[in-house]
Amino acid sequence: MDEQRMTGETGDGNAVIDQKLRQFFDGKIVRKDLTKKIKEGANVPVYVLEFLLGQYCSSDDPEVIETGVENVKRILADNYVRPDEAQKILSMLRQRGMHTVIDKITVNLNMKKDTYEAEFSNLGIKNIPISEDYPAKFDRLLCGGIWCIVQLEYEFLEEEKNASPIHIRKLTPIQMPHVDIEELKEGRKNFTEEEWLEIMLRSCGYEPDKLNDRERWLLLARMLPLVENNFNLCELGPRSTGKSHIYKEISPNSILVSGGQTTVANLFYNMGRKTVGLVGLWDCVAFDEVAGINFKDKDGIQIMKDYMASGSFARGKEEKAATASMVFVGNINQSVDVLLKTSSLFDPFPPEMGTDTAFLDRMHCYIPGWEIPKFRPEHFTNDYGFITDYLAEFIRELRKEQYGDALDKYFRLGKNLNQRDTIAVRKMVGGMIKLLYPDGEFTKEQLEEILKFALEMRRRVKEQLKKLGGMEFYDVNFSYIDNDTFEEHFVSVPEQGGGKLIPEGMCNPGQVYTVSQGKSGMIGVFRLESQMLPGNGKFERTGLNSDGKCKEAANTAFNYLKANGNRISGTISTTTKDYIINYQDLQGIGMTEKLALPTLIALCSIALGKPTLSSLAVLGEISIAGTMLKVDELANALQVCLDSGAKKVLLPITSAADLGTAPADLIGCFNLIFYQSAEDAVYKALGVE
Repeated sequence: MDEQRMTGETGDGNAVIDQKLRQFFDGKIVRKDLTKKIKEGANVPVYVLEFLLGQYCSSDDPEVIETGVENVKRILADNYVRPDEAQKILSMLRQRGMHTVIDKITVNLNMKKDTYEAEFSNLGIKNIPISEDYPAKFDRLLCGGIWCIVQLEYEFLEEEKNASPIHIRKLTPIQMPHVDIEELKEGRKNFTEEEWLEIMLRSCGYEPDKLNDRERWLLLARMLPLVENNFNLCELGPRSTGKSHIYKEISPNSILVSGGQTTVANLFYNMGRKTVGLVGLWDCVAFDEVAGINFKDKDGIQIMKDYMASGSFARGKEEKAATASMVFVGNINQSVDVLLKTSSLFDPFPPEMGTDTAFLDRMHCYIPGWEIPKFRPEHFTNDYGFITDYLAEFIRELRKEQYGDALDKYFRLGKNLNQRDTIAVRKMVGGMIKLLYPDGEFTKEQLEEILKFALEMRRRVKEQLKKLGGMEFYDVNFSYIDNDTFEEHFVSVPEQGGGKLIPEGMCNPGQVYTVSQGKSGMIGVFRLESQMLPGNGKFERTGLNSDGKCKEAANTAFNYLKANGNRISGTISTTTKDYIINYQDLQGIGMTEKLALPTLIALCSIALGKPTLSSLAVLGEISIAGTMLKVDELANALQVCLDSGAKKVLLPITSAADLGTAPADLIGCFNLIFYQSAEDAVYKALGVE
């Protein structure tokens, strides 16, 4: 289907879309290649540029377009105020008596004088009197300001020394002063789902013809924080996939915190000045390069957690609420397979966030950035799309509407979703509906597609939590139930199937996998590989560095073998052979101290030349006298066995009583093999009856 789309059909399809756009959204669309041409030379926000292009270049005639582009370039060259040239422009205004500027204007009400006063951002002047008609007409002047073209006059009167010599003659907003949301909904009815998706992507500057369906959906998902209140999104992936582009360039309502260094006062609330921080002023706060996020205050992450969960935070004596979404973007330096095997997908985060399950559980959506292609020139569109300002404004308007309950009509969520999962899925479903079906008209099949996507994006978060937090997050089998047929459909995560730590099939003799608690307190998988050489009974251990307790456990096993080797088999010699064992910590959580039993099995396996059973994980430990020790945190250990690909688990009989702590469906995944003693463990591991 994609190939067909990329060849002959695209031209015709795009022509139809363009024609419809000109018919229903005239004056609100722009050709994106014109934006690219001028943007490269002028450092003005995209939304300012596109507004001007929409005014002067909304035609099919190449000559009209060319003249329009020249006009826009001239206007920008003559009237756009660069902050470093502010004094030069003021001097020019004084000489000429009149001048037109393009600048960001904010209006405040001066209550002492009962007048409105304008402030110019780049020009650096404030307290300029302005007619009250403008704030009444364009209310956004009062809410954070908008970019305008302003005709200024300069007249200095001796008798009015205190009054400003600068007067505003005429003001025209460059940004959309008001968006008619009903008009948008009516316009949407004339497009199919496919067409509308293409328009949305083109409005952000992407070329959908060069993307497959999956990539289109993932790029659209980046807009969720702009259309949903208090939405927490994370995207980690390779470099140059445009992760921060949308938050920096496309929307005037989002801010990108570069570098990651921030303070509680800047982000949430400044107690000295009594002013609210970024979360109160913007719709979306994005952190670029998550690896560098660093709060100067100790309580920064705690306040952030509070805010991400409830949309409010307490500072000093009062509680403040805000609606800004949080976005975390960053780079993954290894391949995804390596990350999944050795640590979690949240690995690039700083350690105080990346291992804090309470913080990560608040993430509503994790976009797999590694599935998005690296952007090349052909990925950027030359076709028509909405003026970014119009796009940003109607998206902002849609934040007021709620569609989270839309799925209840056709579907129910499965029992594995807890409250946080449910909130996350509902938010995503609501957000995707707003982006794709702002008119609120969609079929059951279309809703199902959105629901599957939302479940997968949240499950990715949950899967990583399970890795970090163990049994607490074991319920990851997300599903939804059809209200008509009562069928339950499960949703998986594509990358999860890959690479198991414990391989299927027979291993080499002397290779043993054990699951136990590492130095960091987390449960992980460890591999032992052994070798036997002719010699005089030496025992070498590699991979343990200088860890005394681990070496002690390994020696315990060798001494046990020396004392009891004949009981296991008469062919095992500890005097005419040398043994070498290499220990590997497969998940980087610190070496375990429970190594005596796995070492004994590895020594016997290499000495007898018999491999262990396929897909076997060894649990439990023995003392020097051969006493069996119970498994700590049995349920968590079994969960790790399952994730690592083990099918058989060797357990001490003393742990049988603890099986009640593990869920039945988890126990049902394994063939459990119980052993009564150290010798019994060796026989059963090697499959000797």
